Amino acid sequence: MRILFSILFSFGFLITVSGQTDTGLMRIDTLPEYFYKLHSVERNGESLPEVDIKEVVIIGRPENSKKFPFHKYQRLVYNLKKVYPYSLLVRERIEEVNQELEKLPDDKARKKFLKRVENDVFGEYEDDIRDMTITQGKLLIKLIDRETLNTSYELIKQYRGSFSAAFWQGIARIFGTNLKEDYDPYGEDAIMEIIVQEIESGKL
Repeated sequence: MRILFSILFSFGFLITVSGQTDTGLMRIDTLPEYFYKLHSVERNGESLPEVDIKEVVIIGRPENSKKFPFHKYQRLVYNLKKVYPYSLLVRERIEEVNQELEKLPDDKARKKFLKRVENDVFGEYEDDIRDMTITQGKLLIKLIDRETLNTSYELIKQYRGSFSAAFWQGIARIFGTNLKEDYDPYGEDAIMEIIVQEIESGKL
């Protein structure tokens, strides 16, 4: 596919600049600023022109669906850029916590440590979390599952117990969210996954 594009691009390039000189081709040193030299690669003993292009991902939609709401897409980009860093923070903290828990001698010490971590995180990021909208909170729950491979419910259950997990799940349901929600990058979260990858690559 990449070789095919290189061939087509080279033909298009020659057609575009043809007729500019007596020989039918414009000299490289007289090309306008919007043209540039292609680098070449060796394949099977031949030197071929090549240019890198940005990957384009196309997602199909049902025939009976409405026109894609671009304003909602822009809003999704905005919200993901805001909450994505916090999902990375959760992953980082969990890794640190797990490493520390392995060093502690008993359950009492582990519970004390977890309580201290909880208070530290709450004190440091309380204002940021309170400023999030319900929509942003839902996205963060999804991203936590993406980064940790565990739902928020599973994480609370693991570190704080079944009772705490059930309690916070009940609170979440009141506000229309679900701590047990999985991240599905190949299904309903496909567009979200594309945006996150763009954020990760620095393109957004």
